[in-house]
Amino acid sequence: MKITVIGSGSTYTPELVNGFLDRVDSLPLKELWLMDIDRERLNVVGGFAQRMVRAKGEPFKVILSTNQREAIADASYVVTQLRVGMMPARRGDEYLGLRHGLIGQETTGVGGMAKALRTIPVILNIARDIREAAPGALLANFTNPAGLVTEALTRYAPDVPAVGVCNVGITTKMEILDELEKATGTHVESERANLNTLGLNHLTWHRGFTVDGEEMWPLIFPAYLESLRDESEPEWDIRTLESLGMIPNYYLQYFYYTDKKFEAQKKWPPSRAEEVMEIEKDLLRQYADPSLTEPPADLMKRGGAYYSTLATQLIDSHHNDLGQIHVVNVRNNGAVKDWPADWVLELPAKVDRRGVHPLQTDPLPAACFGLISQVKMYELLTVEAAVHGDRNAAYQALLTHPLGPKADKVQEVLDDMLETNKQWLSQFK
Repeated sequence: MKITVIGSGSTYTPELVNGFLDRVDSLPLKELWLMDIDRERLNVVGGFAQRMVRAKGEPFKVILSTNQREAIADASYVVTQLRVGMMPARRGDEYLGLRHGLIGQETTGVGGMAKALRTIPVILNIARDIREAAPGALLANFTNPAGLVTEALTRYAPDVPAVGVCNVGITTKMEILDELEKATGTHVESERANLNTLGLNHLTWHRGFTVDGEEMWPLIFPAYLESLRDESEPEWDIRTLESLGMIPNYYLQYFYYTDKKFEAQKKWPPSRAEEVMEIEKDLLRQYADPSLTEPPADLMKRGGAYYSTLATQLIDSHHNDLGQIHVVNVRNNGAVKDWPADWVLELPAKVDRRGVHPLQTDPLPAACFGLISQVKMYELLTVEAAVHGDRNAAYQALLTHPLGPKADKVQEVLDDMLETNKQWLSQFK
């Protein structure tokens, strides 16, 4: 088996390598290709990855490459974790919003749109190489905005098997298991539990949790509400959660408490991108240490908990036909029967050798679907803008987004977005 990781200069890569090392007994991995366009950064991160694997007896080879086509050729799986424009572009996304009195964030609002416009053409180019050089390989996309990117893949590369992956679902699952263990004194392996969640990437609502098929939500949800009541400054309005009967994905705070989130952003610098840039400087310095063979503790400051767990579990379940259930981004295809079949949703899906199959589930209530449908329309318009360099579609995407500018400010924000990102947006020239 050959697995290729595109964007391997990421400081997340050592965690992913550890995940593959933990699964050498179940995955017949022979070659792990780490590809990045930044040779200097690839040498630092990839060199560390090679030392990690050598320290464990070198069960597979780690090959570094700046040639995308060569890295993809004959791969069984391709993992994308790239960032077009790297951290300076993320910082630009954040301050783009702040300049215009809007939420500035990596995946949500105008920042998320700018990132999608930069990213979608690059991911579709990767899909083309998979189609031609590794037909049948599964593309596991971790690149944000993961749902929007997967939407583009299903519409413009439908012959390339692809799934969008985010760590929010698995992180929520593990947090709930920890709370259950505290409450009951019983440890439950994660494979026995499933989170019932539905929506779009970074726009989901958690509404159920089973252990060995038994529904635990009547225990979990009241306990969660009680924990909020004990907090002096709870992160959620308790009445809202009582009304919904669900726990929102924490990204929904940008929609539910927009003014509060924007006030916090007015205190920048540092923005989150600026914080991460400092964290990554230190991580890369540590990765360059020729004596280092294990990921340093500081990697946890970077975020992305359980990233490697989710990535390797997904590949393991697919390759070994395990039929495990994972929360992923995949085309609806009738799983939520009252919603459009061609929408990409984030929901539980069964993963086996035949592919990724969304599980039949009930739709969310109108209070949630109203927001979902509006954001989905923004997503579809953004895909068209990114693929075709369609300025009118981009204008309408900003006009549609609930966190976007007022109508008389849309053109101003769009002009700023395109100018700020012009070096990465050749489709708009």
